[in-house]
Amino acid sequence: MALDNKMLLDGVDQQILTILTSDGRISLSKLAQRVSMSAPSVTERVRRLEDKGILVRFTIEVDLAALGYELEAIVRIKPRPGKLKQVEAMIVSQPRFISCDRVTGDDCYVAKLVLKSIEELDELLEIFHNYAETNTSIVKSSLIKPRRLFSNDVTAI
Repeated sequence: MALDNKMLLDGVDQQILTILTSDGRISLSKLAQRVSMSAPSVTERVRRLEDKGILVRFTIEVDLAALGYELEAIVRIKPRPGKLKQVEAMIVSQPRFISCDRVTGDDCYVAKLVLKSIEELDELLEIFHNYAETNTSIVKSSLIKPRRLFSNDVTAI
């Protein structure tokens, strides 16, 4: 969201965001009950939050371990000179990368990769060796999963 689109949220908007981040499938009528408003009023508030770009999408969370992806790896990627665009395309085209950020510092990218076994790691990263240096860490545990936004965290957006 652009800075010129900054919007103060009242307590009801904060409650709506808090409830939707923990249950994106809640019906608008139940949401209205939870915030003690009418369904049409809550529907209008949700539409306004969408129009302002604060609510972007409703999504699900998938348990990757339940699908057999038991390991996660953090991969720092530093493209070789002149290979930036090729490396970026390689990252985007590999579905096992579940996130990737462009960063400052020695590396250009920090990505998260999911694996069914440690043996897959070399195979998945081998294609990068002529184009980039990689440095990989295996995730042992996650202290913070993608955080939900709580009402006391969203006084102004």
